[in-house]
Amino acid sequence: MQKNFINLRDFTAGQLGKLLDRAIAEKTLFAQGKLPATLQRRTLAMIFEKPSLRTRVSFEAAMTHLGGHAIYLTREDIGLGSREAVQDIARVLGRLCDGIMARTFSHRFVEDLGRYTTVPVVNALTDYSHPCQAMADLMTVREHFGELAGRKLVFVGDGNNVARSLAEAGRMLGVHVVLACPKGYELEDEFVASLESIEGAGSFATCNDPAGAVADADVIYTDTWVSMGQEAEKEKRVRDFAAFQVNPALLAQAPARAIVLHCLPAYRGFEIDDDAFEAHAQTILAEAENRLHFQRALLNALIGDGGI
Repeated sequence: MQKNFINLRDFTAGQLGKLLDRAIAEKTLFAQGKLPATLQRRTLAMIFEKPSLRTRVSFEAAMTHLGGHAIYLTREDIGLGSREAVQDIARVLGRLCDGIMARTFSHRFVEDLGRYTTVPVVNALTDYSHPCQAMADLMTVREHFGELAGRKLVFVGDGNNVARSLAEAGRMLGVHVVLACPKGYELEDEFVASLESIEGAGSFATCNDPAGAVADADVIYTDTWVSMGQEAEKEKRVRDFAAFQVNPALLAQAPARAIVLHCLPAYRGFEIDDDAFEAHAQTILAEAENRLHFQRALLNALIGDGGI
């Protein structure tokens, strides 16, 4: 069993599929008022180097629903490897809390937390990956279409942490993921080649033509063109991505069945325009809500069951 949720590659397709099954089942129980409070007197330490609306609220709400408590910790509170060594932070929090969630720039920091603590560690976003987001996304796709196998998801934008996690999860769960991006913004060749070593029925491809990519898409996904830490590149990125906006003109090239997803926050007028967002607001907001439902099931498995 895996005690941490840091890298999707640590899991099998079967394990990830069962997590989605559990998240959907417990979402129904929650709606019916029948979800057991399985984490009473349990505490989750939440380390935030990057602020977030959805990540903080969804994890705090999840612990509350399960009868537990979450503690919000910022860079100023714990130093994040500057005032205090990562291994000391990990070992102390492991004695004080029942789990650790971290949203940081450095992926190595989260991996080191998992290495040095005895309690479960959850990757809530690093510059390298965003596994919780990808799983909530695929949960949304599965709820909408009824199944994941064979679906085509086109990520229109930067080869970033979300695209990387979608590529991994898609490979395992039978989704065909295409990254449509300007030249120079692809995922690293080494990473793309490594996807072949992951067992699963899904696939990954890259193209520089968004209209062609969405022609047979089930899902059109977008994200900010300028992530945290890339602000100095904003002007160049806005120019380079100008033809990659999700808008009615692009959506007209896609099948009528296609849905739009966005991990939020949305910068309207950049990666997506108002018309496209509002036309697909129901699925985008369901996707945001599913962060809560997937992560609650994840915490139930890691902290309540002792692993996945």
